Amino acid sequence: MGTSLDIKIKRANKVYHAGEMLSGVVVVSGKDPVQHQGLFLTVEGTVNLQLSAKSVGVFEAFYNSVKPIQIINSTIEMVKPGKFPPGKTEIPFEFPLHVKGNKVLYETYHGVFVNIQYTLRCDMKRSLLAKDLTKTCEFIVHSAPQKGKLTPSPVDFTITPETLQNVKERALLPKFLIRGHLNSTNCVITQPLTGELVVESSEAAIRSIELQLVRVETCGCAEGYARDATEIQNIQIADGDVCRSLSVPIYMVFPRLFTCPTLETTNFKVGRAQWGRGTHVSREGSNSAFARLTKGRPSLLTSTTR
Repeated sequence: MGTSLDIKIKRANKVYHAGEMLSGVVVVSGKDPVQHQGLFLTVEGTVNLQLSAKSVGVFEAFYNSVKPIQIINSTIEMVKPGKFPPGKTEIPFEFPLHVKGNKVLYETYHGVFVNIQYTLRCDMKRSLLAKDLTKTCEFIVHSAPQKGKLTPSPVDFTITPETLQNVKERALLPKFLIRGHLNSTNCVITQPLTGELVVESSEAAIRSIELQLVRVETCGCAEGYARDATEIQNIQIADGDVCRSLSVPIYMVFPRLFTCPTLETTNFKVGRAQWGRGTHVSREGSNSAFARLTKGRPSLLTSTTR
C-alpha cells in the first residue's frame, strides 16, 4: 500500500455557516516513512456560470465574464518540509469562514447553469522522483437563518384547457376543471411547500396528478442575460381517477442541495423556483395526454427565515 491522503471534516453533515470555524483533520497513511516538501491546505469557494446550448453565441460579451467568480481562497502551511513516520498521522486544522471586503458566502447550490461550490484541498509536495499527492473534499455552506416571522402569501389557482400553454391540439383535450391553493409562495426553504388541489370535473378518467418543481437560473452580463428553466424534481400526489370535489393535499420537500434561497447578484440569479402541475388524462382508445400548466403558475420565493 502506498501513501494516501484523506480529509475528515468534524461535522458529519459537513454543513457550516458564514463566520463559523471549519475544523477537522488531515490523515496521512503509509507503511513506510514519507518524505515531503510541505503539507498545504486550501479552502476555496467559487461560482461557476455556464450558458445553455441555445444561448451560445448570442451574448459574445458573456465569455469575458464567464470565468469562475472567486468567493473565498485561502491557503495555510500545515506541516513544514520533513518526514512522516510509518502508519497513520492525523494533523488537525481550523479555518475561519470569513470573506474579505464586500464579498458574501453564497449558499451551496448545484444547478445546471449556476454552480456554487466550496472545497477543501490538501496538497503534499514531494521530491521530483515522487508524485505530489492531492485530496479534495467538498463542504456545504448554508445561509444563517433570518430572524423574524415570515408573512404567508397564499395564492389560489385554476387549471382548465384554456390556461394551458404549449398545446398544439387544444380542441382535442377533454374538458376539465381543477382548482386549488398554495398556503404560501413565500417559503422557508427548510419547510415543505403545502396546499391542496381539487378536481371539480373531468370528462375523461384521470390516471395521475403530478407536481413538478422547476428552478429558474439566469446568468449573463451587461449585454444581456440568458434565462433557463430546468426541472428539479417531479412527485406524484394522486394515482388513478381522483374522486371529484375531494381535496388532494400538496406536500413537497425542497431538495436541499439543488435548491437555495432566492439569490440575485450582478452576474447571476437563482430561483424564484416555479412549479408546474401535471395531469395525465386518458381517453378510451387513445394514448394518455400530458398537459403542463405554464401560464400564470406561481413563483416561489424561498428564504431561510426561522
